[in-house]
Order: sequence, then C-alpha cells, then structure tokens
Amino acid sequence: MLDTKFDELLEFPCQFPFKIIGTYDATLTDRIMDVAQKLAPGTYKPTTKQSSKGTYNSITLRIEVTSKEHLESLYSAFAQVDGVKRVL
Repeated sequence: MLDTKFDELLEFPCQFPFKIIGTYDATLTDRIMDVAQKLAPGTYKPTTKQSSKGTYNSITLRIEVTSKEHLESLYSAFAQVDGVKRVL
C-alpha cells in the first residue's frame, strides 16, 4: 500500500482527477477505462492529449473515490497498466 496523507487532505467521497501519461498506443485509453470500471464503476468522459511528437498520450479522468485506500488502489492499478509511465 502507498504511504500517503490523502485522508488528511481530502474529505471522502470526492471527485478526484487522475492524469495518466503513457507511451502512445491506440488502446491505452481503453485499458485505463477497463481499470477504472473494475475499481470504480461509473460513466466517465476521459480527455486525451497526444504529445507534440506523438510518442506519448495523457489521459485525464475524474473518478469518485470513497476512501484513502480506494484512491491508492486506483493509483497502483493505473501504474501497472502496460505502457503507463506516470500517474499524477
């Protein structure tokens, strides 16, 4: 588990913005959405942006998180998706 202070900084439940940066792949957004649906089912409208050279994609997604543990589990799960470089 991650050692964060989210429980001290946020009131749960809350909408939390995740920004996931990964190498460009046409299926990256779908794979990120699969993870989101498994851990926090809902209707999401991700925004994506490709880097100027086309080598990276960033995906921004707002998810309702219910606890510090829920938030940390999403961070960890997104980080494990193949091609993901950073989760902010």
